[in-house]
This record gives sequence, structure tokens and C-alpha cells, in this order.
Amino acid sequence: MSFNLEGKVAVVTGGSSGIGLETVRLLLAEGARVAWCGRNPERLAASEQEIAAAFPGADYLTVACDVLDKSQVEAFAGQVKARFGGADLLINNAGQGRVSGFADTTDDDWLNETRLKTFSVIYPVKAFLPLLEQSECPSITNVNSLLALQPEPHMIATSAARAALLNLTHSLAHEFAAKGIRVNSILLGMVESDQWRRRFAERSDRESSWEQWTATIAARRGIPMGRLGKPQEPARALVFLASPLASYTSGATLDVSGGFNKHL
Repeated sequence: MSFNLEGKVAVVTGGSSGIGLETVRLLLAEGARVAWCGRNPERLAASEQEIAAAFPGADYLTVACDVLDKSQVEAFAGQVKARFGGADLLINNAGQGRVSGFADTTDDDWLNETRLKTFSVIYPVKAFLPLLEQSECPSITNVNSLLALQPEPHMIATSAARAALLNLTHSLAHEFAAKGIRVNSILLGMVESDQWRRRFAERSDRESSWEQWTATIAARRGIPMGRLGKPQEPARALVFLASPLASYTSGATLDVSGGFNKHL
């Protein structure tokens, strides 16, 4: 089944690694023209090399951009407009979680987490909104976390910020409906990432393989599917929600947690 993205222009923030890069791959495989950004120029260049090798002749654009810098995001939107003439899909994917409890979370930590999880969406939405308003099939899709509905005490600031992003997403879906712009999000569970790879490299049990080590974590945390998610899996969910296949879906959250959710 096609996602009906041939020739569409997709924008992915935080696209130089992990879920973001897998989303870029899938969008290009579906025939979309893709612009993605990342704040680390070296990592961004490495992602472009990977894509160039995997998709020779594909139409894409990479821009070094910190999504928490409003002027950089506006410049990114300007480059997308100059290159592609517009944008149809905006996929917001940025920000890792902060591990801390209430006692060891400073005032600045609270502010930084809230700013990261909300303004990493607010600035791109503001910058790309004029382009999306001109599209025939516009959508905004945000990467969020299961923490938004299922907070963890050891990630208190991130959980609160994720809940704020969920509320923001739902509010934008209602406000932008009149413009024909759909707004949705996915809720991530525990997904393989560079962060998990670093922890694996520092593991105490040197005999265990990656598969064994992650399966042990999944069992300890009570993930019914018995494993961590792979970046390609949330990428597929993102592309579906962003695509015309989800044309009557807005204000929705799609759980991608391997059954880890405990809420109705």
C-alpha cells in the first residue's frame, strides 16, 4: 500500500539520527521530497552521506539548525521554500529525556525541559505554517512520549513537559482544523537509540549481547512484547499519520510502546 506521498514535500526536525533519520528514509522511499535538520553539523553531514548512498538521485535538503533558536528555524523554513516552493508535512522530532526526581531537579532544569519539549514544536510550527496553509494535504505530526500519560517519578520534569506537549498538540489540532491542517502525535515507549547503545557499552555484564541485554531491560520494565522498539517502527507510525492515508485523523495520539501502556 502506498502512503500517497509521491512528490510531496516533507520536513523533519531532528532528522540526522534515530527515529528522525528512519523517518527520512521512509519518506524518500515513498517518493517524497524531504528536508531535514539537526543541530550537530557533523552528524547531519553523516546522515546526508547515508541517504545519498541509499537513495541516489533523491530530492532532499539538509540544514544545520537548532530548533530552539527561532531565527535559525525561520531561516530553515526560508531555505525549504526556496528549494521546494512549499511544504506539505511537518514532523517534529527533537529532544531526549532527563533522568531526575523532584529533589534533584533544579529550577533551570524545569524551565529547560519545558522549553525543549514545547518550543521545539512551537518554533517550527510558526515558521512553516504559511507554507502548510498553501498545501492541499497539510499535516503536523509530533513525536511525544508515553510519559505524557504515564509519568515516571525518576523523569519528573520530562513527564510534565511531555504532558504539556500532548495538550499543545490537541489544542493545535482544534485551532488548525479550519485551515485544513491535521495535527497528531505518537507516544513512544522504550525505543532503541544512541542513548541505549551508550548504556550497553558501559554495561557491567560484558558477556551479554545487545539482544539479551535489551530483552532483560524489557522484562524488568514489564514491556509485554519483550523487547525495545526499533526506530523504524515509530517512523512508520509517523509517516502514516502525516500522510493522506490518515486524512480524517486529527487530534489523535498513536501509542507505539509495545504494549507498555497501562492506561485505558
